[in-house]
Amino acid sequence: MNQRLPRRRTSIYLLPNLFTTGCLFAGFFSIVQAFNGRFAEAAIAIFVAMVLDSLDGRVARLTNTTSDFGAQYDSLADMVSFGVAPALVIYIWSLQSMGKLGWLATFVYIVGAALRLARFNTNINIVDKRFFQGMPSPAAAALLAGLVWVATDLRETKWIDWSAKDLRWVVWSVAVYAGLTMVSSVPFYSFKDLNLRKSVPFVVVFLVAMGLVLISQDPPTLLFLLMLAYSVSGWVLFFWRKARGERVEVFADDQQKDL
Repeated sequence: MNQRLPRRRTSIYLLPNLFTTGCLFAGFFSIVQAFNGRFAEAAIAIFVAMVLDSLDGRVARLTNTTSDFGAQYDSLADMVSFGVAPALVIYIWSLQSMGKLGWLATFVYIVGAALRLARFNTNINIVDKRFFQGMPSPAAAALLAGLVWVATDLRETKWIDWSAKDLRWVVWSVAVYAGLTMVSSVPFYSFKDLNLRKSVPFVVVFLVAMGLVLISQDPPTLLFLLMLAYSVSGWVLFFWRKARGERVEVFADDQQKDL
């Protein structure tokens, strides 16, 4: 007699999927703004998508509404908001004038994002949850969006007189770097081991507040610098571990799988 396999949870929950839909809309809005030549707004929309993406999974876990549907929907939304959207923004903004080289860098980024998301979905149960395997696609998208935003802002405030065309090789290099780093095995800290429910000293709350105040003084520059620092942090950790003879892989042992 054949034994029935347990049915997979296919329920659809409204609250977490609203955040995912908001993330998807922000990515779509970014593309529309890029076609309209409003590149600062396009870049900001990608940062909004990044915030919404960080909330949907947490809301689902806090409300016990996780599902296979939500996980698949989240991946599709991420591909639009952190794969297609930033690639089209930088292509229209700066790389279009480079011809085949321009769309080559754009495609390297897009395929990197697609492979990164596919690998994340298949390795989710065997990777140490404290680290990402390769740069996460939201961080890669924020790196490109931050570059567009800060360059646009500096040009509007007359700090620099560089056009998007003048920066095309910088943009090209950052796009290729982001695409290749996403599919690398370099460990990037995930911040998932931070317990937000745990009590913290007052000074921590004060420092977080001061950090937000600091970012508010010049969001384009400071957010770009934060994303730039994070984008190289994985390589710093990789070579640090390599130099000390430590394991550089992010696959978890049995104890870490239970975290």
